[in-house]
Amino acid sequence: MTAPLLAIDAPSLYFRAFHGVPAKAAMAPNGTPVNAVRGFLDMVTTLVKGRRPDRLVCALDYDWRPAWRVALISTYKTHRLAPEGGEEVPDELAPQVDLLLEVLDAVGIVAYGVDGNEADDVLGTLAATQGPPVEVVSGDRDLFQLVDDERGVRLLYVGRGVAKLEDCDEAAVLAKYAVPASGYADFAALRGDPSDGLPGVAGVGEKTAARLIERYGSLDAIVAAVADPAADFAPGLRTKLEAAADYLAVAPKVVRVATDLKLPEHDLTLPAVPRDPDRLLALAEQWNLASPCRRLVDALAENAG
Repeated sequence: MTAPLLAIDAPSLYFRAFHGVPAKAAMAPNGTPVNAVRGFLDMVTTLVKGRRPDRLVCALDYDWRPAWRVALISTYKTHRLAPEGGEEVPDELAPQVDLLLEVLDAVGIVAYGVDGNEADDVLGTLAATQGPPVEVVSGDRDLFQLVDDERGVRLLYVGRGVAKLEDCDEAAVLAKYAVPASGYADFAALRGDPSDGLPGVAGVGEKTAARLIERYGSLDAIVAAVADPAADFAPGLRTKLEAAADYLAVAPKVVRVATDLKLPEHDLTLPAVPRDPDRLLALAEQWNLASPCRRLVDALAENAG
């Protein structure tokens, strides 16, 4: 069996690590919380041991709320805007992200983003361009759209944590949402997603959205049927879809992730030993990260063997 590329949604995991590991249980000697870093490193260790990848990359948000998406739907992620602008991030998390990137760099794990785009877009491009198999790791439901059995792309969905990840192929997506992975973006546009500020079509929930995709195949076909007086819709449904015409014209462009970004050129090979062991040791000692760093280094050596 060919070893996979593990493409990790870094923001998804470090937010989960921050909220999953109590700050008081993971502090540096100077009292600074390092819970997100410790939790993230342990998640990566679990993934390396469980998935045995030969390549690994952590995708970053270089723009968590791209202007081109906001121009299409003004409510996009507005609930996550800080009063002074920018993303609302807990005060104790923000400095940990920089520390995490330092540790990953010392280990030799590649982490990057692309200007003007979200981590989702980086992951979409990796899934479309990298040699299979590709396993995308995220707790973001939008990434179910990337699942593609033919290309060997799976989503390791960590909505309930890495220890309880759901290994999703096309059959799993169909069982979970009653739509194929190729129809997930259109389904999500119809249903909406409060976590992203997408209103969806008023009065159309998950079951109705799935039935529409199952019947018509795509959002374009649904919109065409709405315009056809002969098409049969449940009472009131045509009216709801007509009222949402402007939203439906742009929502899929917001929900669909990019697959054609120009990615930085890096060797994504997962190292067998740390790239800079002295720097990693210094960071581990300074920030009370010796245990998670040791577990990760041991997992890398075992993976290489």
